Amino acid sequence: MRPYESMIVFDTAVDAQTIQIALDRALETIRTSGGNPGTIDRWGKRPLAYEINKRKEGYYVLVEFSGEPTTVVELDRILTLSDEVLRFKILRRNERTKPSRVTAQG
Repeated sequence: MRPYESMIVFDTAVDAQTIQIALDRALETIRTSGGNPGTIDRWGKRPLAYEINKRKEGYYVLVEFSGEPTTVVELDRILTLSDEVLRFKILRRNERTKPSRVTAQG
């Protein structure tokens, strides 16, 4: 499985419960597609860099997960169809490796 992260920007015009339902739907999609949700970091309301659908702020959530490419395709489909989502981006993270120790030889 590969590590991914997704930044999801929700519409602030909907209530918090609706945002939570949409987030739960995305997490369930990850699970049913063979992935494992990881850390969920709720950034809260923040101003957008530019207006999207006449909105000046959005509710940001960063979701880390691991899965296969099919997991990403299904998550992309679900987030695209969700009316509560203004924007999202799914990125593949670099796999973290420990740096090798370099010793000075004289």
